[in-house]
Amino acid sequence: MSKQVKAWGATSPEKTEPITITRRAPDDEDVGIDIKYAGICHSDIHTVRSEWREISYPLVVGHEIAGVVSTVGKNVTRFKVGDHVGVGCMVNSCRQCSNCHDGEEQYCSSNLVLTYNSKDPKDGTITQGGYSQYIVVDQAFVLRVPESIPLDKAAPLMCAGITLYSPLNHWNAGPGKTVGIIGFGGLGHMGVKLAKALGSEVTVFSQTNSKKELGFQLGADDYVATSDPDVFSRLSQKFDIIINTVSAEIPLDLYLSCLRRDGTLVQVGAPKDQLRISPHSLYARRIGVNGSMIGGIAETQKMLDLCGEKLIFPEIETIPASYIDEAYERVMKSQVQFRFVIDISTM
Repeated sequence: MSKQVKAWGATSPEKTEPITITRRAPDDEDVGIDIKYAGICHSDIHTVRSEWREISYPLVVGHEIAGVVSTVGKNVTRFKVGDHVGVGCMVNSCRQCSNCHDGEEQYCSSNLVLTYNSKDPKDGTITQGGYSQYIVVDQAFVLRVPESIPLDKAAPLMCAGITLYSPLNHWNAGPGKTVGIIGFGGLGHMGVKLAKALGSEVTVFSQTNSKKELGFQLGADDYVATSDPDVFSRLSQKFDIIINTVSAEIPLDLYLSCLRRDGTLVQVGAPKDQLRISPHSLYARRIGVNGSMIGGIAETQKMLDLCGEKLIFPEIETIPASYIDEAYERVMKSQVQFRFVIDISTM
């Protein structure tokens, strides 16, 4: 049967508050999950504030979900009641297109179903996210959380973790490679930890040196303030990969000057305006500029297994649900180290 559950939903662009939502009845392929923690992603804020597209209120956001399996359909073979699991940014796809067949479901060309604000093909309703007590997800889009990862720290891995791991994995970060991470926030600090775990030399590009000591503590080999006019000349042609986690306009040509021949800049931050790049920055050394969006289910599981093996966890601040609006304001002001995680028991 369907289930009424408590949630914390956006009722306008300016406000979130307690609401009740209906979760569909699990079918034979579904996993019912009691949510324990949900991370706050910048995308949640963009969505709630209708900055990317218009939405219908109320809407429950949240796609960094960690919890415990409470029920399974009769055809579910990968999970059992009591398992620790996670759900990321997507809960279904067409499973027929070439991208889905290649295990790159996040690039589904036909019917990618996001964790919130998408049409659920199973019942036609609008998907509601993880700021809630319970969720029902097809087993194909549920992730196993290794026992070594605490559930509160597992939540941000479902988006922030895979968003950085996927480009590092795709562009072969590892021993002998130099990686630059632009920005040292919720995404950037995971980039440092993951790139270092893969064996790369890692440099943080930040506006100031205010987090420099913390950057070294989390694994950075170098930490530079881009306000220093000599930084870019000093780091000229040093990097194989630079990942931009910043959601604001920055002078990308300066960062491109830091790439070696055949180097790659990967954009994962989501600025509102178009990127500005001079073609001279590209063809001088056969430089590539690419984008990357989360990762497929198999790749995300690979990331979780790596984090479980090497004990790679995000730095978090756990909050009650009643603090969500204040947390949004602090995220926008970069006043969090480094990811807010909602304790769902506070609902």
